[in-house]
Amino acid sequence: MPSRQLTVGEAFETLQSDLKLSWVAGQGSESRLLTRDLAPEDRPRLLGPLNFNSSNRIQLLGAAEVRLFGETDDLDADRFEYSLSETCDMIVVSDQLTPPPSLVALAEKEQIALVVTPLEYAQLHNRMRFLLVQLLAEREIIHGVMMDVHGTGVLITGDASVGKSELALELISRGHILVADDAPEFTRIAPGTIECRCPPLLRDFLEVRGLGILNIALMYGDAHTRARKILRCIVHLKPISADGFNEDLASIAGDRISEPSDTRLVLGVNVPRRTIPVAPGRNMAVLVEAAIRDQILRAGGYSASKDLVQKQADALTGNAQNVHASLGNRPKSGVESLPGTEPE
Repeated sequence: MPSRQLTVGEAFETLQSDLKLSWVAGQGSESRLLTRDLAPEDRPRLLGPLNFNSSNRIQLLGAAEVRLFGETDDLDADRFEYSLSETCDMIVVSDQLTPPPSLVALAEKEQIALVVTPLEYAQLHNRMRFLLVQLLAEREIIHGVMMDVHGTGVLITGDASVGKSELALELISRGHILVADDAPEFTRIAPGTIECRCPPLLRDFLEVRGLGILNIALMYGDAHTRARKILRCIVHLKPISADGFNEDLASIAGDRISEPSDTRLVLGVNVPRRTIPVAPGRNMAVLVEAAIRDQILRAGGYSASKDLVQKQADALTGNAQNVHASLGNRPKSGVESLPGTEPE
């Protein structure tokens, strides 16, 4: 899935509160794309200091750069070794410094957003890079219910009407936490790490057939909802028919002593997936809790199935040694001695 298309105006609105940005010049650049589709060799860096040699989509100015660009009354775009208007979309001045008039005039002429923040340069660089990576990261919406069960991010998936919301409600009543219902949004924030966020409009809400829309925060307390969580496991609910219960259950479960190896690819990351058969009379909440506890143990390096197989192997090895030992202690005549008797 491609990265999000982000305009200068959207970036300013999203970053304004966190970075305390104020717009000084170049207001006509709101519709410019920060994410233009260019060949990798022609693509400017996302973020960096403003200079005449290297292009960045967002240029940062500290005290040294402000002094440099303040030395001239007329800052000509031709002094740059790259096309400023085609590669630079935003200039950010740190430490609440006053932009030089030459820079303000250049921003207005080339229609580049010029903004100011009170953050000091190093803090601005680190914080802005972190926020932009999140904004531009690959993302995907997966139908299901995202939960925090035993501190582990779990996505509950399955066909419509299989009982995902009812299961989520039972888990909430058992003390677990709702993250997002129906349309959780997933973002790859680092290699191998997928974060789930709840869309703002869906925050705290859960739809349960027969009950309608429920506000979990008001019903159970704010501690039972959260806005984001790292995805660690997927629980897939699969209904089985009453007629072929044993056959369907066996086909889903597979070899009962084998290691669970099923995964689902989410934004290039293989996430462990456990399929739980759904049938009348099965306590799904208990099964999900047990599956997550087992997954936590597996993540820590322990496998119950491997432990059992090893114990069985050790027991067989021990029995074999006992048999060999008993055979070595048999009487030479080949007749076993009975208690209270002596061989003739």
